[in-house]
Amino acid sequence: MGRGETRGRAGRATAGRGGCGVSGFASDAGAGCSAGTTMKTALSGYKIGFVGLGNMGAPMARHLHAAGAEVTVWNRSPGPAEAAVALGMRRAATLPELARAVGGGIVCVNLTTTDVVETLVFGAGGLHDGWADGGAVKAGGGAGPVREAAGGGAGPLVIDFGTTDVAATRRFAARIPWVDAPVSGGQVGAEAATLTIMAGGADADVRRARPVLETVGKRVTHLGASGAGQVAKLANQLIVAQTIDAVAQALRLAELAGVDAALVREALLGGFAESRILALHGERMVKRDFKAGGRAELQLKDVRLICALAETVGLDSPTLKNCRAQWERMVHERGLGGLDHSGLFRLYE
Repeated sequence: MGRGETRGRAGRATAGRGGCGVSGFASDAGAGCSAGTTMKTALSGYKIGFVGLGNMGAPMARHLHAAGAEVTVWNRSPGPAEAAVALGMRRAATLPELARAVGGGIVCVNLTTTDVVETLVFGAGGLHDGWADGGAVKAGGGAGPVREAAGGGAGPLVIDFGTTDVAATRRFAARIPWVDAPVSGGQVGAEAATLTIMAGGADADVRRARPVLETVGKRVTHLGASGAGQVAKLANQLIVAQTIDAVAQALRLAELAGVDAALVREALLGGFAESRILALHGERMVKRDFKAGGRAELQLKDVRLICALAETVGLDSPTLKNCRAQWERMVHERGLGGLDHSGLFRLYE
Protein backbone atom coordinates (compact mmCIF):
# COMPACT_ATOMS: atom_id res chain seq x y z
CA MET A 1 0.00 0.00 0.00
CA GLY A 2 1.69 3.19 -1.18
CA ARG A 3 1.59 6.77 -0.07
CA GLY A 4 -1.59 8.71 -0.66
CA GLU A 5 -3.72 5.68 0.10
CA THR A 6 -6.02 5.43 3.08
CA ARG A 7 -7.54 2.40 4.69
CA GLY A 8 -9.85 1.85 7.60
CA ARG A 9 -9.98 -1.34 9.56
CA ALA A 10 -12.14 -3.25 7.11
CA GLY A 11 -9.55 -2.79 4.37
CA ARG A 12 -6.30 -3.13 6.20
CA ALA A 13 -3.10 -4.05 4.47
CA THR A 14 -1.51 -7.32 5.53
CA ALA A 15 0.82 -7.40 8.48
CA GLY A 16 3.29 -9.76 6.86
CA ARG A 17 2.28 -12.53 9.24
CA GLY A 18 0.98 -15.46 7.23
CA GLY A 19 -1.16 -13.28 4.98
CA CYS A 20 -3.42 -11.97 7.74
CA GLY A 21 -4.38 -8.36 8.27
CA VAL A 22 -3.83 -6.80 11.64
CA SER A 23 -7.35 -7.37 12.84
CA GLY A 24 -7.65 -10.87 11.41
CA PHE A 25 -9.44 -10.00 8.15
CA ALA A 26 -8.34 -11.82 5.05
CA SER A 27 -5.49 -10.18 3.17
CA ASP A 28 -5.90 -8.62 -0.26
CA ALA A 29 -4.61 -11.87 -1.72
CA GLY A 30 -7.42 -13.70 0.02
CA ALA A 31 -5.26 -16.42 1.51
CA GLY A 32 -3.62 -17.37 4.74
CA CYS A 33 -6.22 -16.23 7.31
CA SER A 34 -8.44 -18.45 9.34
CA ALA A 35 -11.77 -17.33 10.73
CA GLY A 36 -10.40 -17.79 14.22
CA THR A 37 -7.66 -15.16 13.93
CA THR A 38 -8.15 -12.48 16.60
CA MET A 39 -6.55 -9.24 17.68
CA LYS A 40 -4.87 -11.21 20.47
CA THR A 41 -2.38 -12.63 17.94
CA ALA A 42 -2.30 -9.83 15.36
CA LEU A 43 1.09 -8.58 16.64
CA SER A 44 2.39 -11.88 17.95
CA GLY A 45 6.17 -11.93 17.65
CA TYR A 46 6.54 -8.15 17.61
CA LYS A 47 8.85 -6.48 20.13
CA ILE A 48 7.55 -2.97 20.75
CA GLY A 49 8.76 -0.28 23.10
CA PHE A 50 6.44 2.52 24.21
CA VAL A 51 7.77 5.78 25.64
CA GLY A 52 5.24 8.18 27.13
CA LEU A 53 2.17 6.78 28.89
CA GLY A 54 -0.04 9.84 29.15
CA ASN A 55 -3.73 10.15 28.32
CA MET A 56 -3.04 9.01 24.76
CA GLY A 57 -0.01 6.75 25.16
CA ALA A 58 -1.35 4.52 27.93
CA PRO A 59 -4.38 3.20 26.01
CA MET A 60 -2.34 2.86 22.82
CA ALA A 61 0.21 0.69 24.64
CA ARG A 62 -2.64 -1.40 26.04
CA HIS A 63 -4.00 -2.05 22.54
CA LEU A 64 -0.58 -3.20 21.30
CA HIS A 65 -0.25 -5.53 24.28
CA ALA A 66 -3.76 -6.88 23.72
CA ALA A 67 -2.85 -7.59 20.08
CA GLY A 68 -0.11 -9.97 21.22
CA ALA A 69 2.99 -7.79 21.06
CA GLU A 70 5.73 -8.03 23.65
CA VAL A 71 5.52 -4.45 24.95
CA THR A 72 8.18 -2.78 27.08
CA VAL A 73 7.30 0.64 28.50
CA TRP A 74 9.09 3.65 29.96
CA ASN A 75 7.52 6.71 31.56
CA ARG A 76 8.94 9.60 33.60
CA SER A 77 6.47 9.10 36.46
CA PRO A 78 6.15 5.57 37.86
CA GLY A 79 2.35 5.27 38.18
CA PRO A 80 1.44 4.69 34.50
CA ALA A 81 4.36 2.29 34.04
CA GLU A 82 3.29 0.30 37.11
CA ALA A 83 -0.24 0.11 35.72
CA ALA A 84 1.17 -1.25 32.47
CA VAL A 85 3.13 -3.91 34.34
CA ALA A 86 -0.05 -4.93 36.15
CA LEU A 87 -1.58 -5.65 32.73
CA GLY A 88 1.35 -7.86 31.71
CA MET A 89 3.69 -5.43 29.99
CA ARG A 90 7.34 -5.06 30.88
CA ARG A 91 8.87 -1.95 32.40
CA ALA A 92 12.33 -0.63 31.57
CA ALA A 93 14.11 1.33 34.28
CA THR A 94 15.96 3.42 31.70
CA LEU A 95 15.61 4.32 28.05
CA PRO A 96 18.79 2.46 27.00
CA GLU A 97 17.39 -0.63 28.75
CA LEU A 98 14.17 -0.29 26.73
CA ALA A 99 16.16 0.10 23.51
CA ARG A 100 18.21 -3.01 24.25
CA ALA A 101 15.07 -4.99 25.11
CA VAL A 102 13.44 -4.08 21.81
CA GLY A 103 16.65 -4.40 19.78
CA GLY A 104 15.82 -4.08 16.10
CA GLY A 105 12.10 -3.81 16.81
CA ILE A 106 9.77 -0.82 16.91
CA VAL A 107 9.74 1.97 19.50
CA CYS A 108 6.66 4.20 19.74
CA VAL A 109 7.03 7.62 21.33
CA ASN A 110 4.15 9.82 22.43
CA LEU A 111 5.70 12.91 24.00
CA THR A 112 4.77 16.52 24.55
CA THR A 113 7.36 18.61 22.72
CA THR A 114 10.00 18.41 20.01
CA ASP A 115 12.79 19.03 22.51
CA VAL A 116 11.62 16.15 24.68
CA VAL A 117 11.49 13.82 21.68
CA GLU A 118 15.03 14.74 20.64
CA THR A 119 16.41 14.40 24.16
CA LEU A 120 14.81 11.05 24.93
CA VAL A 121 15.72 9.51 21.58
CA PHE A 122 19.14 10.98 20.77
CA GLY A 123 20.35 12.63 24.00
CA ALA A 124 22.66 11.27 26.66
CA GLY A 125 20.96 8.41 28.44
CA GLY A 126 18.38 8.16 25.67
CA LEU A 127 17.24 5.37 23.39
CA HIS A 128 20.14 5.79 21.01
CA ASP A 129 22.65 4.90 23.72
CA GLY A 130 20.94 1.55 24.17
CA TRP A 131 20.82 0.81 20.46
CA ALA A 132 24.49 1.69 20.05
CA ASP A 133 25.50 -0.42 23.06
CA GLY A 134 23.46 -3.36 21.81
CA GLY A 135 24.74 -3.13 18.22
CA ALA A 136 21.31 -2.34 16.78
CA VAL A 137 22.68 0.83 15.17
CA LYS A 138 26.10 2.25 14.44
CA ALA A 139 27.33 4.81 16.91
CA GLY A 140 26.92 7.53 14.32
CA GLY A 141 29.22 10.15 15.81
CA GLY A 142 26.79 12.68 17.26
CA ALA A 143 24.75 14.22 14.46
CA GLY A 144 25.87 11.70 11.84
CA PRO A 145 23.58 9.11 10.25
CA VAL A 146 22.77 5.97 12.24
CA ARG A 147 20.23 4.41 9.90
CA GLU A 148 22.21 1.27 9.16
CA ALA A 149 21.76 -1.64 11.50
CA ALA A 150 24.63 -3.88 12.49
CA GLY A 151 24.78 -6.82 10.11
CA GLY A 152 22.77 -4.98 7.45
CA GLY A 153 19.36 -5.70 9.00
CA ALA A 154 16.39 -3.38 9.18
CA GLY A 155 17.36 -2.01 12.57
CA PRO A 156 15.12 -0.19 15.01
CA LEU A 157 12.20 1.89 13.78
CA VAL A 158 10.74 4.85 15.68
CA ILE A 159 7.08 5.77 15.35
CA ASP A 160 6.39 9.27 16.66
CA PHE A 161 2.71 9.63 17.57
CA GLY A 162 3.13 13.16 18.92
CA THR A 163 2.91 16.53 17.20
CA THR A 164 6.52 17.42 16.45
CA ASP A 165 8.22 20.20 14.50
CA VAL A 166 8.39 19.42 10.77
CA ALA A 167 12.03 20.38 10.23
CA ALA A 168 13.14 18.47 13.31
CA THR A 169 11.19 15.40 12.17
CA ARG A 170 13.10 15.43 8.89
CA ARG A 171 16.40 15.67 10.78
CA PHE A 172 15.45 12.71 12.95
CA ALA A 173 14.47 10.64 9.91
CA ALA A 174 17.89 11.29 8.37
CA ARG A 175 19.48 9.59 11.37
CA ILE A 176 17.33 6.52 11.97
CA PRO A 177 14.27 4.87 10.33
CA TRP A 178 11.44 7.13 11.48
CA VAL A 179 7.72 7.39 10.82
CA ASP A 180 5.93 10.54 11.90
CA ALA A 181 2.43 9.37 12.76
CA PRO A 182 0.60 12.11 14.66
CA VAL A 183 -2.97 11.28 15.57
CA SER A 184 -6.35 12.94 15.81
CA GLY A 185 -9.32 11.75 17.82
CA GLY A 186 -8.29 12.63 21.33
CA GLN A 187 -8.36 10.44 24.39
CA VAL A 188 -11.72 9.00 23.34
CA GLY A 189 -10.19 7.78 20.08
CA ALA A 190 -7.11 6.42 21.84
CA GLU A 191 -9.25 4.41 24.28
CA ALA A 192 -11.41 3.02 21.46
CA ALA A 193 -8.51 2.46 19.01
CA THR A 194 -10.33 4.62 16.45
CA LEU A 195 -7.67 7.29 15.96
CA THR A 196 -7.06 8.97 12.63
CA ILE A 197 -3.35 8.66 11.87
CA MET A 198 -1.42 10.88 9.44
CA ALA A 199 1.80 9.12 8.46
CA GLY A 200 4.96 10.43 6.87
CA GLY A 201 8.09 8.50 6.03
CA ALA A 202 9.81 6.26 3.53
CA ASP A 203 7.50 3.73 1.90
CA ALA A 204 9.33 0.76 3.46
CA ASP A 205 9.26 2.29 6.93
CA VAL A 206 5.54 3.05 6.77
CA ARG A 207 4.81 -0.46 5.50
CA ARG A 208 6.71 -1.84 8.47
CA ALA A 209 4.88 0.47 10.87
CA ARG A 210 1.42 -0.16 9.43
CA PRO A 211 0.47 -3.18 11.59
CA VAL A 212 1.14 -1.07 14.68
CA LEU A 213 -0.68 1.96 13.28
CA GLU A 214 -3.73 -0.08 12.34
CA THR A 215 -3.88 -1.62 15.81
CA VAL A 216 -4.27 1.76 17.52
CA GLY A 217 -6.12 3.62 14.76
CA LYS A 218 -9.09 3.24 12.48
CA ARG A 219 -7.97 5.39 9.56
CA VAL A 220 -4.32 5.50 8.44
CA THR A 221 -3.14 7.68 5.56
CA HIS A 222 0.43 7.71 4.22
CA LEU A 223 0.85 11.29 3.03
CA GLY A 224 4.40 11.25 1.72
CA ALA A 225 7.99 11.56 2.86
CA SER A 226 9.19 12.33 6.38
CA GLY A 227 7.42 15.33 7.84
CA ALA A 228 4.32 14.99 5.68
CA GLY A 229 2.34 13.49 8.55
CA GLN A 230 3.30 16.38 10.78
CA VAL A 231 2.25 18.90 8.12
CA ALA A 232 -1.17 17.23 7.93
CA LYS A 233 -1.46 17.22 11.73
CA LEU A 234 -0.65 20.92 11.90
CA ALA A 235 -3.31 21.57 9.28
CA ASN A 236 -5.70 19.59 11.48
CA GLN A 237 -4.69 21.58 14.54
CA LEU A 238 -5.17 24.87 12.72
CA ILE A 239 -8.78 23.88 12.06
CA VAL A 240 -9.24 22.61 15.62
CA ALA A 241 -7.76 25.68 17.31
CA GLN A 242 -9.79 28.16 15.31
CA THR A 243 -12.99 26.10 15.48
CA ILE A 244 -12.81 25.86 19.27
CA ASP A 245 -12.55 29.65 19.33
CA ALA A 246 -15.47 30.03 16.92
CA VAL A 247 -17.69 27.64 18.91
CA ALA A 248 -16.80 29.43 22.16
CA GLN A 249 -17.74 32.79 20.67
CA ALA A 250 -20.97 31.47 19.17
CA LEU A 251 -22.24 29.88 22.38
CA ARG A 252 -21.27 32.86 24.51
CA LEU A 253 -22.93 35.17 21.98
CA ALA A 254 -26.15 33.18 22.42
CA GLU A 255 -25.94 33.41 26.21
CA LEU A 256 -25.34 37.15 26.19
CA ALA A 257 -28.31 37.57 23.87
CA GLY A 258 -30.52 35.74 26.36
CA VAL A 259 -30.89 32.47 24.46
CA ASP A 260 -30.21 29.04 25.97
CA ALA A 261 -26.77 28.03 24.66
CA ALA A 262 -27.56 24.33 25.10
CA LEU A 263 -30.56 24.66 22.78
CA VAL A 264 -28.54 26.71 20.31
CA ARG A 265 -25.91 23.95 20.22
CA GLU A 266 -28.61 21.31 19.59
CA ALA A 267 -30.07 23.39 16.76
CA LEU A 268 -26.68 23.95 15.14
CA LEU A 269 -25.88 20.24 15.23
CA GLY A 270 -28.53 19.75 12.57
CA GLY A 271 -27.06 22.31 10.18
CA PHE A 272 -23.96 23.26 8.22
CA ALA A 273 -22.07 24.30 11.38
CA GLU A 274 -22.22 20.76 12.75
CA SER A 275 -18.82 19.39 13.80
CA ARG A 276 -17.24 17.11 16.37
CA ILE A 277 -15.93 20.18 18.15
CA LEU A 278 -19.43 21.65 18.40
CA ALA A 279 -20.76 18.27 19.56
CA LEU A 280 -18.07 17.40 22.14
CA HIS A 281 -16.44 20.66 23.17
CA GLY A 282 -19.64 22.63 22.75
CA GLU A 283 -21.23 20.41 25.37
CA ARG A 284 -18.29 20.98 27.70
CA MET A 285 -18.68 24.73 27.23
CA VAL A 286 -22.38 24.63 27.99
CA LYS A 287 -21.73 22.58 31.13
CA ARG A 288 -18.57 24.51 32.09
CA ASP A 289 -16.80 21.16 32.35
CA PHE A 290 -13.18 21.84 31.47
CA LYS A 291 -11.46 18.88 33.10
CA ALA A 292 -8.37 18.32 31.01
CA GLY A 293 -8.39 15.84 28.17
CA GLY A 294 -6.37 17.79 25.62
CA ARG A 295 -4.68 20.50 27.69
CA ALA A 296 -4.76 24.11 26.51
CA GLU A 297 -1.00 24.46 26.99
CA LEU A 298 -0.46 21.67 24.45
CA GLN A 299 -2.89 23.31 22.04
CA LEU A 300 -0.78 26.47 22.29
CA LYS A 301 2.34 24.42 21.59
CA ASP A 302 0.72 23.14 18.40
CA VAL A 303 -0.43 26.62 17.37
CA ARG A 304 3.14 27.87 17.73
CA LEU A 305 4.32 25.03 15.47
CA ILE A 306 1.63 25.99 12.95
CA CYS A 307 2.81 29.61 12.98
CA ALA A 308 6.43 28.53 12.49
CA LEU A 309 5.48 26.38 9.51
CA ALA A 310 3.32 29.16 8.06
CA GLU A 311 6.25 31.57 8.28
CA THR A 312 8.56 29.04 6.65
CA VAL A 313 6.26 28.45 3.66
CA GLY A 314 5.14 32.08 3.33
CA LEU A 315 1.52 31.89 4.50
CA ASP A 316 0.36 35.22 5.96
CA SER A 317 -2.82 34.57 7.94
CA PRO A 318 -4.32 37.30 10.14
CA THR A 319 -6.82 34.82 11.62
CA LEU A 320 -3.99 32.48 12.61
CA LYS A 321 -2.17 35.35 14.33
CA ASN A 322 -5.32 36.26 16.23
CA CYS A 323 -5.86 32.60 17.15
CA ARG A 324 -2.35 32.36 18.58
CA ALA A 325 -2.94 35.55 20.59
CA GLN A 326 -6.04 34.00 22.16
CA TRP A 327 -4.26 30.79 23.17
CA GLU A 328 -1.29 32.78 24.51
CA ARG A 329 -3.72 34.86 26.54
CA MET A 330 -5.48 31.80 27.94
CA VAL A 331 -2.29 30.01 28.96
CA HIS A 332 -0.03 32.85 30.05
CA GLU A 333 -2.19 35.84 30.97
CA ARG A 334 -5.03 33.87 32.54
CA GLY A 335 -3.01 30.89 33.77
CA LEU A 336 -5.50 28.37 32.38
CA GLY A 337 -3.09 26.11 30.51
CA GLY A 338 -4.01 23.08 32.61
CA LEU A 339 -7.64 23.18 31.51
CA ASP A 340 -9.05 21.25 28.58
CA HIS A 341 -8.65 23.28 25.39
CA SER A 342 -12.43 23.73 25.29
CA GLY A 343 -11.80 26.00 28.28
CA LEU A 344 -10.92 28.76 25.82
CA PHE A 345 -14.60 29.61 26.43
CA ARG A 346 -13.46 31.15 29.72
CA LEU A 347 -11.92 34.06 27.82
CA TYR A 348 -15.41 35.20 26.82
CA GLU A 349 -17.02 35.05 30.26
